[in-house]
Amino acid sequence: MTVLELLRERRRQGSTPGQRADGARLALLIEGGSSRGAYSSGMTVALERLGLLPLFDAVYGSSAGSLNGAWLLCGRADKTKHAWWDPRVMRTTINPMRAFSRQPVVDTKHLVHTIYTQVMPMGFQDVLDNPVEFHPIATDALTGDSADLHGKIHDVPSLQTALRASTAMPLLAGQPVVIDGRPYVDAGLSEMVGVRSALAQRATHIVALRTTTADEQPVAPTRGERVVLSRWFARHAPGVVPTWLRRKELRVEEEELLATHPACLQIRPPLGSLRVGRTERRPEVLKAVVDIGIRVATDELGAVCGAVERLP
Repeated sequence: MTVLELLRERRRQGSTPGQRADGARLALLIEGGSSRGAYSSGMTVALERLGLLPLFDAVYGSSAGSLNGAWLLCGRADKTKHAWWDPRVMRTTINPMRAFSRQPVVDTKHLVHTIYTQVMPMGFQDVLDNPVEFHPIATDALTGDSADLHGKIHDVPSLQTALRASTAMPLLAGQPVVIDGRPYVDAGLSEMVGVRSALAQRATHIVALRTTTADEQPVAPTRGERVVLSRWFARHAPGVVPTWLRRKELRVEEEELLATHPACLQIRPPLGSLRVGRTERRPEVLKAVVDIGIRVATDELGAVCGAVERLP
């Protein structure tokens, strides 16, 4: 059974997580990439508008994909999509000038504990209460292994910490985030899409919301990256160095797993779409990227609902 066939059947039956009899485990994988996560954010908006989230069994988010997954799970993806181009959010969360004062360029602590509580409140308890499982992915700073933080989440504070750990970009976001005495850094260092974790937990069907186009090739760390980041890794995340150096190989393996899985639907930005840097803040760019994400996901999944909603 294909992914679309499974979605249609589950929609017809009206089944909910924990009460299904089809024997399938349908996982939603949400790719991040800091500001590139605006693409997958738009895609989650489409899923929310189409009412498809209850048809999934689990959501796996990597880096900014974890934030997008949390907004989807609390039912506020559409309502808060403008955060990507709202200066109150982007200019206070991402500020390259802070590097000169040795402060985090990407301040995820401010994002999660201030923006998501005072400016644009996230329904943290709604995420916890949702029967669709939430699996934020991070990287173990001592081993370099991918770490599924699902089992570490038991209340609102632990959920907030897991979101920060999944998005703890090396150097740019400050020091690793510690959970139960163990340091974690950004998921993208070990698992950019979450496919290994999902397959290890017996996912039979996959929908992957991607932030890269099909023609973007994985690359190894550049010489400049090695010079800048090697000292930081040695001090804060020594176990990540071998994983980081194998970045190209690991991402090629992820692409192969997704491409060869018999029941996987990848939704990607169209060829020629805007290339977005990790610290992109221009409102007009990020709004356009979110809109592209909404459009492509609606085109791919709208048929499940019997009609395709298109942007004007």
